[in-house]
Amino acid sequence: MISVKRKLILDVDTGIDDALALAYVSTFDDVELLGSIGTYGNVTADTAVRNTRYVLDWLGLRHVPVLAGSTHPSWADSFIADAGCAQFHGTDGLGGFGPAADPSTSDSAGAFTLTSRRLISVGGYNVHDRHANPSTDSLTLSFTACDRTESTPASPEGVRFIIDMVRRYGRDVTVVATGPLSDIDAALTAAPDIADGLRLVMMGGTLTQEGNCWDATAETNIIQDPEAADRVFHSGADVTMVGLDVTHQCLLGSDATAQWRQQAAPTGVRTFLADIADFSIAANLHADARLFSAGMPLHDPLAAAVALDPSLVECFDLPMKVETQTGDFHGTRGRTVGDPAGLIDPAVPRVHVALTVDHNRFVADFTRRTAGIRR
Repeated sequence: MISVKRKLILDVDTGIDDALALAYVSTFDDVELLGSIGTYGNVTADTAVRNTRYVLDWLGLRHVPVLAGSTHPSWADSFIADAGCAQFHGTDGLGGFGPAADPSTSDSAGAFTLTSRRLISVGGYNVHDRHANPSTDSLTLSFTACDRTESTPASPEGVRFIIDMVRRYGRDVTVVATGPLSDIDAALTAAPDIADGLRLVMMGGTLTQEGNCWDATAETNIIQDPEAADRVFHSGADVTMVGLDVTHQCLLGSDATAQWRQQAAPTGVRTFLADIADFSIAANLHADARLFSAGMPLHDPLAAAVALDPSLVECFDLPMKVETQTGDFHGTRGRTVGDPAGLIDPAVPRVHVALTVDHNRFVADFTRRTAGIRR
């Protein structure tokens, strides 16, 4: 009997938990990682691509293609990583343990002025917004060089890859998005025909909990590109939202990283994974000892796990929307909330919103599988 491998595509903004998600996926013999797409979010897109290749090399997955995704949100022309992401991931995205930047492939797009006609996103906030807080390493930009009055540029190679793979495999491939949803939105916009065949598991949003952005309302991945997320929610694709409601219950502590170190050679992959995880554990504890005294939340690894084992979570199928404005009768930009249109129109698409999780089973499985990686 021929065993058919489960197919995944990971769309990542490779920071620490994205790297741990890649490591977790690598432990499944029956999973084929068709490709990984690096997009902006925790870091700029160029850094995400570089980090993803670096992590896959550590994992012995050099054959997996790494493609470039969106460099900025749909509402802006360029992107700067913010200080909040640097706090939890380091300015390199991997806690200072990532690859050295190659000057010939620098993320920098040159100088700019705040009077520029370009819309600049700083971690999801307009550069003029009081919440805009650039990462302290530099004000480098990542953008596609085009003016809004010009024709629409070609889709990034990562977006085209999503379209091609969904057309080829339909829902036999699952796209796991652990960063902003700009790539998914761009694929659906360029190829609306893939909506019925797209199975998406996304890490992002929150319904029953406060957010983790500056105003404690929005979740980080959603605030980067609320318009894109709202369009994805209403696209008709099969969408599972793995948000803070469940990821904050899945905490990885230093006992697990100590276990990895005990079983690893001094320069082994498990030492690298322990190093980056310990950085995140310390950062989360410093940020909120009340919530994270037991460890770092396994945001992105949980999304990858749900793509492979949906029984880990219990979902409620709800019509969802993302607030795209802040103010009276609008709510707060970036908030994921039930769409009242769904109360009167049963045709409004539903999203599978994960609200409970078997956290003990998942954390134990994640720890065990990661401890067994041998490279």
